[in-house]
Amino acid sequence: MEQTAPSCHDDHGAEGGGSARKSHHSDQVKANLISRLNRIEGQIRGVKGMIEKDTYCDDILNQIASVQSALNGVGKLLLEGHMRSCVIERIQAGEHEVIDELLVTVNKLMK
Repeated sequence: MEQTAPSCHDDHGAEGGGSARKSHHSDQVKANLISRLNRIEGQIRGVKGMIEKDTYCDDILNQIASVQSALNGVGKLLLEGHMRSCVIERIQAGEHEVIDELLVTVNKLMK
């Protein structure tokens, strides 16, 4: 499934006090990510319902594994787009600290 990678830029007027960098996903990528997250949200509600109904633990654990796999899929798509656009752009701009930032992020994803 070939997708257009998001592009990044600095937005010095960003609110919220967090990172001023933003990515801009194509409409197709954004729709795909939102669709995946909506399914995951439904799965989470399902897990909660299973717990409320005293469903057999192994069945709940299998559903949790499915949710984790789905989240990993979203993370992989975002990571790929980030590496293909934001990271490359920042390295080309001489901002080599992006490599350390990326390594920290990958370590968090792999926990």
